[in-house]
Amino acid sequence: MSTPIAFLKGHGTENDFVIVPDPENALDLSPAAVAALCDRRAGIGGDGVLHVVRSAAHPEARAMAGEAEWFMDYRNGDGSVAEMCGNGVRVFARYLQHAGHVAEGDLVIATRGGVKKVHLAKNGDVTVGMGRARLPEGEVAVTVGERTWPARNVNMGNPHAVAFVADLAHAGNLHAAPPVSPPAAYPDGVNVEFVVDRGPRHVAMRVHERGSGETRSCGTGACAVAVAAARRDGTDPAVTGTPATYTVDVPGGRLVITERPDGEIEMTGPAVIVAEGAIDADWLARTLA
Repeated sequence: MSTPIAFLKGHGTENDFVIVPDPENALDLSPAAVAALCDRRAGIGGDGVLHVVRSAAHPEARAMAGEAEWFMDYRNGDGSVAEMCGNGVRVFARYLQHAGHVAEGDLVIATRGGVKKVHLAKNGDVTVGMGRARLPEGEVAVTVGERTWPARNVNMGNPHAVAFVADLAHAGNLHAAPPVSPPAAYPDGVNVEFVVDRGPRHVAMRVHERGSGETRSCGTGACAVAVAAARRDGTDPAVTGTPATYTVDVPGGRLVITERPDGEIEMTGPAVIVAEGAIDADWLARTLA
């Protein structure tokens, strides 16, 4: 029998992940293996995989090892690599606490989107410093069926197209990626958010995540939505000198996003570990054969 592979399952506002602890980067997690693990019928099921590796042991993170001991090697549910996942960082931090690697308070985590500052609060919430948003120039549009909306191009270390709509049902089923134009704006694909207003500085969203389909939540997407809503509302903290905080409802819960005058964005929300066990290595080998 092959040696079982340890795993955990966790979620942040129901954006769920298979967590694979592998401190020395000894596992070969191919795209096919990740997709098999994330399969909701034949595997464990998840929107993505959080591969937990020490920064010094991963070639993409060694340069960050002096700042952050742990690297979030994040993969989308289809096995593709992603630059960043905001909900994933919160769940990754919760795992580190669960495993005894860190305690409540402040820590840092290396990601492909850079080193992220994290705070583990006593009430169970996790706050992540998400960095600054970039707002690429140029008009983009999102289409579903016969409807087309202008969208805001926001980059949170990964690309987003944010469209404000009258009804979230207009987004359709979001199983497939909604067409975004011009295609040249997003050569590597894009996360698409559909947004409605719920009240002052309070919005709700649905999202198609690149590589995963519609998910119950998207942390970087919620940040992109808050930035797009603030600009639409004429609120730029860099201009006003005052932080802008938006409540963002997602199908899986609620996130609170604050953009500060220096451009730094913080995201706060819950993160939960729900199970742990072992992957049958023989099953995985047979699945990939």
